[in-house]
Amino acid sequence: MSSSASLDGQIALVTGASRGIGRAVALALAGEGAEVVVNYASSPDAAEAVVAEIQANGGSAYALQADVADEASVEELFKTVLTRSGRIDVLVNNAGITRDGLLMRMKTEDWQAVINLNLTG
Repeated sequence: MSSSASLDGQIALVTGASRGIGRAVALALAGEGAEVVVNYASSPDAAEAVVAEIQANGGSAYALQADVADEASVEELFKTVLTRSGRIDVLVNNAGITRDGLLMRMKTEDWQAVINLNLTG
């Protein structure tokens, strides 16, 4: 990510940042100088690997677990970030899931999980 505007001193929260697009976004934001909060739902080792990569490249980051489909979990996430970092300047709401298969064959609980995370979360 290259731009004329620096993110030095900015606090960036990236949901779903332990892998895939979220990981790439977290690394890019850190590369621009942001302190990155690496959010994950269920992969602490992967999230810590992203944090370690950011720190190895001279950046600042820490990982926090939260399920963005759960309102109470999101409230706790925000509370923790605000306590630890003081503010959130950049929010990348990246977390999402897929349940591959035909819609008519999808189980109700799979459908609800997709809706809860991808739309509500």
